[in-house]
Amino acid sequence: MMKYFEKHLTLRESILETIRDAIISGALKPGEKVAEPELAERFGISRTPIREAFRQLESEGYLTVIPRKGAVVVSFSERDVEEFYAIKSILEGYAARKACAKLAPREIDKLQSVNDKLRLLAEEGDVKHFFKVHNSFHDLFIRAADNDKLTELITSLVGRFQRLRIASLSLPGRMELSVKEHQKIIDAFRNGDADLAENLVRSNAEYGGKVLVQDGEVIVPLKPAGKKGELQADFQG
Repeated sequence: MMKYFEKHLTLRESILETIRDAIISGALKPGEKVAEPELAERFGISRTPIREAFRQLESEGYLTVIPRKGAVVVSFSERDVEEFYAIKSILEGYAARKACAKLAPREIDKLQSVNDKLRLLAEEGDVKHFFKVHNSFHDLFIRAADNDKLTELITSLVGRFQRLRIASLSLPGRMELSVKEHQKIIDAFRNGDADLAENLVRSNAEYGGKVLVQDGEVIVPLKPAGKKGELQADFQG
C-alpha cells in the first residue's frame, strides 16, 4: 500500500512539473487547453491523478478548470498583477516590521545562509531552485512575526500567484537583484531597524510586479522550451 502511495505521489509530482515547465517555457500559452487524454496516455495512468494535478495547478495560478471544457492556462491582466503585488507588499512589509523585534541572532544568521545559497543559484541561472529557496527566505521572517492569521493570509495569497512570482524572477538580472535586496533586508534586521525592513520588503515586492508589466501588457518571460512542438502536441486538446 505504501509503495502504491509513493508511486502515486511521484507520478503526480512528475505531471505537475511537466505542466508547470510547459507553461513557464511558453510551450503552453495563456488560454490554451491542457488535454487530459494525452497526459493520461503519456504517463500510462488513469485520468484521476491528472485531475488531482489540475486542481493543484489551479490553486497555484497556472490553470483554471472550466466545466465541460477542461483545464485552460490562466491569463493575467495588468490589474491582476498590480493588485496581487500591492497586497503582497503590504502584508509582507508588515510581517517584516513585526519580525524585526523578534528575530533571534541565529534566525538572522539562517537568513544570511539562505541568501548566500541564493547568490550561488543566481550565478548558476537556476531559476527553479532559486524560486524554492527564495520562498524559504520569506517564510523565515514571516513566521518570525508570530502572527498566525498573517501567515495564513500571505501563504494563501502567494500560493495562488506562484506563476507570476517565478515569471518575475525569470527576467534577466532579477535573481541577482533579489539577492542584493535580501542583503539589505538582513542588514536592517541585524540593526533592529523596523521602518527600513518594512520599506525594503514592500519596495522589493512592488518592483517584482512592475517588471511584469510593459506598456500596459503583462509579459511572461520565455525560456527555451526544448521540443516545443512535441509539448504542444502532447498537451493541447
